[in-house]
Amino acid sequence: MKKKILLIDGMALLFRGYFATAYRNNFMKTSSGLPTNGVYQFLRYFLDAEQTFEPSHIVCCWDMGSKTFRTEMYNAYKANRSEPPEELVPQFQLAKDVVEIFNMPNVGLENYEADDCIGTLANQYAPANEVTILTGDHDMLQLVTDSVHVAIMKKGLGNYDLFTMENFYDKKGIHPWQVVDLKGLTGDSADNYPGVKGIGEKTAVKLLQEHDSIDNLLQNLDQLSENMQKRIKSNLEMLHLSRTLAEIKCDIPISCSLEKAAWTLDKNRIKEQFAALNYENLAKLI
Repeated sequence: MKKKILLIDGMALLFRGYFATAYRNNFMKTSSGLPTNGVYQFLRYFLDAEQTFEPSHIVCCWDMGSKTFRTEMYNAYKANRSEPPEELVPQFQLAKDVVEIFNMPNVGLENYEADDCIGTLANQYAPANEVTILTGDHDMLQLVTDSVHVAIMKKGLGNYDLFTMENFYDKKGIHPWQVVDLKGLTGDSADNYPGVKGIGEKTAVKLLQEHDSIDNLLQNLDQLSENMQKRIKSNLEMLHLSRTLAEIKCDIPISCSLEKAAWTLDKNRIKEQFAALNYENLAKLI
């Protein structure tokens, strides 16, 4: 029988949770003055997802710092991002501590991103099991297969855009394995790499619908307009680099046994820890 595994993009939930509450300056603090608003909202997102997708196993994956093999390849990668707010910084470790209260594994590997951890674990668990990835990051859409689904968090609590092999083409106009080539063409402003200047998503989707891949596109450049040929030829190096930066690594040296990831709750332990964090309202949801 297939197990239902939920892979959580921890940093995506934590940042989302922090900014969803911080705009009111409602940082929430423990008696010792530790801000807890991001972790509180992280837990609300997580508990809602657990109830929605009803997993038998859960793993939470994390970035392990801003420096990765991607920043070594391209110095400007994510260089447009500001430092995290000071009230959020101490919540990084707190979030991991809270995850451990639920007996969930925290997984991360230096020099790689949470995306790579999630891609690798999804690759290990599928196709023998059903995997759902919880994130706000559309880069993860490249991981969709018959047994891997991606739930993109939308505004508000409990709103998900669930991508599966059955609905992917209708939603995106391309297939999951074309997402990396799409990013190669368009770049990614959030991650700060440009792709091919002058090619937006609509044009990139059309090119991939007609040529299937960047490799086929480059072999048939003479079929494109002179203007498009010029754009691609003048940005060829960045096209290939952007494609490499966009690709999630699914073979990094990590593993997590399903035995460790089994979803089990020690309700007394959780309620005791929640009381120390002034999370009494959340304890009612356990």
